[in-house]
Amino acid sequence: MTTADRAQATTRRRGAALEAAILEAGWDQLAEFGAQGFTFEAVAERARTGKPVLYRRWPTRQDLLVAVLRHRVGTVSRAPDTGSLRGDVLALLRSMNSRRGDDIPALISGVFGAYFAATGEPPAELRALVLGDRRSTMSRVIERAVQRGELPSAEIPERVLNLPADLLRHELIMQLRAVPDETIVDIVDNAFLPLVQFFAHQHVPPRHQAAQT
Repeated sequence: MTTADRAQATTRRRGAALEAAILEAGWDQLAEFGAQGFTFEAVAERARTGKPVLYRRWPTRQDLLVAVLRHRVGTVSRAPDTGSLRGDVLALLRSMNSRRGDDIPALISGVFGAYFAATGEPPAELRALVLGDRRSTMSRVIERAVQRGELPSAEIPERVLNLPADLLRHELIMQLRAVPDETIVDIVDNAFLPLVQFFAHQHVPPRHQAAQT
């Protein structure tokens, strides 16, 4: 494609539409060629635009990589409202599971490894950049459960709030495919909800606990 062709394509797509096209092209490039083939030149060519368009938005390759991963797999889901705490957490994990698909865990695992090799930084840093404030979504789920009267307190440790997504992510990476629904149910019923109930009742005054019995 000539420079004129790219300029014409860029003119037709502006703002959010252009950015989405670049990020989708970046994901396709990553999926096909891995982290080593993920370059500004390759992504620009695939997106039918010029490198300056990318550089204006993402000054470094790492910035572009994080943006692509956030666009495809890192968007924090809205807190669902199914009418129950259990239903909300199941809906949230099922949404995360469906958005990753069968090919994404293996790809992300490879990207994390390449990130460490290139920067010396632990994969946890890239994970934090991509996933953002995952705790806030689960916090809203817990707060809604308190409003419904399902829980007496929303004071749940951060590690517990992160547990369902962390366990799901572990399963995705270990199995390299979408997680079976029975595993998601097991995570919620046998790991997360018992801990939530334990800590939610730890912060309730004895008088309030007696009133509930």
